[in-house]
Order: sequence, then structure tokens, then C-alpha cells
Amino acid sequence: MQVTKTIKATRDQIREWKKAGYSIGLVPTMGFLHEGHASLIKKCREENDKVVVSVFVNPTQFGPNEDLEDYPRDFERDCALCESIGADLIFHPEPEEMYQDACAYVSINTLSDTLCGKTRPIHFKGVCTVVSKLFNIVTPDNAYFGQKDAQQLAIIRKMVKDLNFDIRIVGCPIIREEDGLAKSSRNTYLNSEERKAALCLSRAVRKGQEIISDGCISESVLKEMREIVESEPLARIDYISVVDALTMQPVDQVDRDVLVAMAVYIGKTRLIDNFSYEVQK
Repeated sequence: MQVTKTIKATRDQIREWKKAGYSIGLVPTMGFLHEGHASLIKKCREENDKVVVSVFVNPTQFGPNEDLEDYPRDFERDCALCESIGADLIFHPEPEEMYQDACAYVSINTLSDTLCGKTRPIHFKGVCTVVSKLFNIVTPDNAYFGQKDAQQLAIIRKMVKDLNFDIRIVGCPIIREEDGLAKSSRNTYLNSEERKAALCLSRAVRKGQEIISDGCISESVLKEMREIVESEPLARIDYISVVDALTMQPVDQVDRDVLVAMAVYIGKTRLIDNFSYEVQK
């Protein structure tokens, strides 16, 4: 397995692989890899001749007073996990390599106005910019993203369509702990009491999945989910919302495919979770 630190070295290797006729898959990550990331890399390994994993804590997607400096990092551990699964290359640039004298950025309207985009207004501009740069550097045939970041996945799919990237976007299921908590690098911020409290998210998801149905009123689902989260003293809701699966805009009634998504603070740690619901055709 190779590790590259520069855009040139990465492009040189990709160029050799493409000349040999290899298909290339990309798994963009911010590192501190866990089983959720591993599932993306395994899927990528199954579907491509060569697997590239980017490990880059992207500064442009963090707002003021967010956890850029504290975001967990363990590159040696990341390398060991990638090698054990069969990744061929890790692209691990410094911020200066990706953003030296940068003036151009990529943003997206409408889909970024709700959910996480409402309370993190610069976040998806940073995400779209770094993902576009990675796509241009690696030029993958396929790219893999987790469904836990469902709004991000919808935005990237729309960006790829609108900007005519010739890349297939693959969404992979949420990976959970045995007790239901969605895997996240930020779970490491939680102390033992907060870790137990965080289970209110997955309990709310399960309740929502139980009661949602074609044509039901969105508020009836949200009310039940909010009650579960609000019953946990350490939890503070950022949002719980039912949105159109394509536009990410709120809907009052489940009369189309929807995403039911939430962001909840457990102490100082912001966690997200969601589920999708498809209406009967």
C-alpha cells in the first residue's frame, strides 16, 4: 500500500493505473477510521481494481468554534486498517497542499439550506469544494459515501449531476454499535454517562421507523421522536426533521420518499442519525 502526500504524486500513480486499464474507486474520509469507514473501503474493494482512500481533515468545512483542532486523528491506525482491507493508496495531504492561495470554491443552493446546513452555514461549501478537488485529483470511476451523512450524500449526488462529473456515487448503509449507536469518529468525545445518553438517538430512529407510513402527517412522527430525545437530560436537539429525499426541503406529509434526520447535542458533542422511508408506488 502506498501513501502519497502531494497532488502530483497521487496523479502520477493514477495515470499509471489508468494506462493499465484499471478501474479506480475513491473513499473520501477525514481519518480516525472505524467500522463504518471500513464498510465503505470493503465495498470499494469489491467493485474496483484499485482503491484510493483520502485521509484529510478538511478545514474549510469547519465553522468558527467547531472542533477542527480537536477532531480525532490517528494516521498510523488509519493506515493499518486500510492495509488490512486491501486499499492500494492513501492520499494524506496537508491543508497547504490542498488550499495554497485558493480563491475558488464550490457551493450548492437549496439542498444545503436545511438540516445541518441551517446550523452549519459554511459546512457544505467546504464539503463540495474538497470533494470536487478530490474528484479532480483522483478521477475515480466510483466514489463511496456513508448514508449516516445523508444530506451530504444527497448534495454530492446533485453536485456530480449538475457539474457533469463522470463518477458513480455509491451510498453505503449506516454501521451501528451493538447497542444501536451510529458509528462516528466523534463518539470518542463522549464520556461513559454521555455514551449511554447518546442511545436516545437510535431509540428515536427506531420509533420513527415503527410509526411512519404512507400519507401520515410528518409532525406525528416528529412528536414521538422528540419526546424520546427530550426525555434524556443530557440531550439538546439541534433539529429533527422530515424532508424530501431529493431536495432536502421539509414536507408536512409523507406523500413521497423522505429522509427523517436529526442532530442532537449530547453534552458538547453533536451527533447525527437518520433513516429513509420510501412510499409504496
